[in-house]
Amino acid sequence: MNKNRLIGIKELGQSIWLDNLSKKLIQSGELKRFIEEDGMSGITSNPTIFQKAISGSADYDASLLKMIGQGIHDEKELFLGLAIEDISAAAEMLWPVYRQTGGQDGFVSIEVSPDLAYDTAATISEARRIFSTIGRKNILVKVPATRQGLPAIERLIGEGININVTLLFSVKRYEEVADAYLRGLEHRTGKGEPIDEIASVASFFVSRVDTLTDQLLESRISLSASQAEKDRLAGLLGQAAVANAKIAYHRYRSIFSDRRFLSLKEKRGRLQRILWGSTGTKNPKYSDIKYVEELIGPESVNTLPETTIEAFRDHGQAKVTVTGNLEDSEKVFRELGASGIDIDEVTEQLENEGVKSFSDSFFSLLGEIARKRDSFLSKMK
Repeated sequence: MNKNRLIGIKELGQSIWLDNLSKKLIQSGELKRFIEEDGMSGITSNPTIFQKAISGSADYDASLLKMIGQGIHDEKELFLGLAIEDISAAAEMLWPVYRQTGGQDGFVSIEVSPDLAYDTAATISEARRIFSTIGRKNILVKVPATRQGLPAIERLIGEGININVTLLFSVKRYEEVADAYLRGLEHRTGKGEPIDEIASVASFFVSRVDTLTDQLLESRISLSASQAEKDRLAGLLGQAAVANAKIAYHRYRSIFSDRRFLSLKEKRGRLQRILWGSTGTKNPKYSDIKYVEELIGPESVNTLPETTIEAFRDHGQAKVTVTGNLEDSEKVFRELGASGIDIDEVTEQLENEGVKSFSDSFFSLLGEIARKRDSFLSKMK
């Protein structure tokens, strides 16, 4: 019997997490199969994922009715109740993984409300509330890597709350996130508090970098009069995202092999592993497993949608690739810069768009929940 190709990635030191969660996935046994057969060792969720799961589905009606009957009518509180129900059930299923890996894997992520992305104090407050309400060690609370999110990350890590830093696009911001994590650990050790069970990942988004950079390149290709220039620009298509991720991985390995972290490691501090997010291929011209095969490396995580999991299981090749020639990655950005495309501007735009996209999904979902609530209440009269 041929070995599952996804297990091959695991054997190279990279964890594969599932980028999806729903009541149906849990109750159908599909999530259990992903864990047992594909070696899935974690789950990520976000407002868009919950919107797809809850909107237009009757799967959550019984839970909604129960909460309404308990006097909970605020749509945001209703959503949080539904989300926590799924998160808790998934965390229970992954608890054996958490135990077997010594707390390295087995996590489920839940995001703070995306409308708080630019509010440090509110982010801290909601993250505390979510973490304490669920009350499980194998939960990661997702906090956006905005400028306002950085001090929240430091504070929350310092309080012993597990954090998944999300919507991370730039290498510079990644370095700031890693610094915030280390500061949080240092704050705890400075007070004589333990750091051995604090977990964190830094979710570095990938495919969207190609989506936007390719749009800018296509525009320049269409305006170029020189065939040689058109060919040069075309050669950069589909290169930016992986180059950006490889440079970030290099910085990750450097930061967490430095004396600063090693002194925390002596006190049983953990790596803040880098996690590849947004790894489903959006451009049909590219391989459907491009952002899996080209970013395999030890002590990292890749969170995949179900279609990408199935594709890699079918035809993926597991070998270490993310540690490839750094000079080639840096050359991509020099070439893009020479073409008038600034990666810092690209990643800043993507961060803003990412926050807005999650916020839009969140408020659309709240509207759907409010409509269901009103319909249920009218039938109760």
